[in-house]
Amino acid sequence: METRELRYFVAVAEERHFGRAAERLGIAQPPLSRAIQQLERRVGVRLLERTTREVDLTEAGAVLLAEGRAALDAVDAAERRARRTVDGPGLVLVSKAGASEELLAKLLDAYAAEPGAVEVDVQLCGPGEQERLLRDGRADVALLHRPFDATAGFDTEDLVVEGQSLYLPAGHPLSARPELRMADVAGLPLPRWPLPDGGYPDGAGPEVRDTAQLRQLVSLGRAVAVLPDSARHGLADDVVAVPLVDAAPVTTVVAWPAHSRSRALADLVRVATRL
Repeated sequence: METRELRYFVAVAEERHFGRAAERLGIAQPPLSRAIQQLERRVGVRLLERTTREVDLTEAGAVLLAEGRAALDAVDAAERRARRTVDGPGLVLVSKAGASEELLAKLLDAYAAEPGAVEVDVQLCGPGEQERLLRDGRADVALLHRPFDATAGFDTEDLVVEGQSLYLPAGHPLSARPELRMADVAGLPLPRWPLPDGGYPDGAGPEVRDTAQLRQLVSLGRAVAVLPDSARHGLADDVVAVPLVDAAPVTTVVAWPAHSRSRALADLVRVATRL
């Protein structure tokens, strides 16, 4: 199976249309159709059901789409990491903006004091993005948070396990309670985070892009938020955090590609687990 054919198949499978896929790839439609036919001959099964208006995936096609995306991500990641070696031995660490702030600061300070420490480029991203940046090779190591981030395919070490709290504007009727349960959250204006396609799920709460925006909306009384207890770090006076006694615990993990052989990365992970 050729990488080119696999990229063509993923484009057609995602667009569900040969014409749109050809436009996305910047090629004519006839060679695209021939490449898909060649791929089906190589695999030995029909991957697509073609109609006059659209394209549907067969069961085998759905499997190849999932596996093909992962394979192409791995190829892209290998290329990116290989190109980055010319820039020196530094590391790229990615973390969700506004999350694990105190832990991240301690980790960077402790690692910088290690003999042989290399430069660490910290990239702060939106919710759910750090996993994708690690998988596609734009990052060497990430701080992820279970159960929200997937860690399959990575090597990981657990760093911190913590509870969650409900973050409310001061003066809210629930803000004086010593503890709450998830049932108390029902009906409150919870934030709506972006989906992978850039859209937002349906709901009554405000659309948010990052934790800083969310904190301001909570301060203004426009939203409440369920966040890990560590989000209390640097909390404004006009926001109150009340423990949610039955909320799922959040585990912060340091994650890296399973095949990594970087000595600098191993040293950083060692420092993280020591902290």
